[in-house]
Amino acid sequence: MSTPYEQGGYVNLKRRTRHALVEAAREIVAGGRTPKVEEAAARAGVSRTTAYRYFPNQGALLVAAHPEVAVESMLDAEAPSDPAARLDIVVDRVLELIVSTEAQQRTMLRLSLDADPVRRAELPLRQGRVIPWLVEALAPLRPLLGDAGVRQVAVAIRSAIGIEALVWLTDVAQQTRDEAVATMRWSARSMLAAALTGDVPGKGEEGTSIA
Repeated sequence: MSTPYEQGGYVNLKRRTRHALVEAAREIVAGGRTPKVEEAAARAGVSRTTAYRYFPNQGALLVAAHPEVAVESMLDAEAPSDPAARLDIVVDRVLELIVSTEAQQRTMLRLSLDADPVRRAELPLRQGRVIPWLVEALAPLRPLLGDAGVRQVAVAIRSAIGIEALVWLTDVAQQTRDEAVATMRWSARSMLAAALTGDVPGKGEEGTSIA
């Protein structure tokens, strides 16, 4: 999200400056550290005063530096109508994103455990950005599951394909990256298969929602 300062004159120059600051912040995050605005400014060759015009605080900088921040959909205009095919596309792209930016994702995961609820809430990992992509993939299931059911399945799948799952599978279960990706993909497909039979999280044996 741009600031009022960025919407004034010299838009192209300001766009380049913002990009330089974001890339600098991503490099710092990739190194496992939490970038301060002044750190990103120094690395990007931008004055501290100018940097704060783009990012008034560290939280704003971290949000912009997150790899997922500008992605609104994982499906193309010609996406298939079959929910399994749609889910495969979204899950594959999410997993590719997570693995390719693993260092940044791990840092964001660590920051998301911050004791300060305000700082935690600012981070993209705490904002459920992947869930809307999964809801979109599962949209053809609305006649079967309803809006609430589709979201419940999306949340369940998200729990199995995020950086949290990757960390557990590789660090605790000692799987390779390829094995972990295969496990997460299998989990997503298995959850969809269950949902297609009407087995949705939060429903009892009689199919009534559990409060």
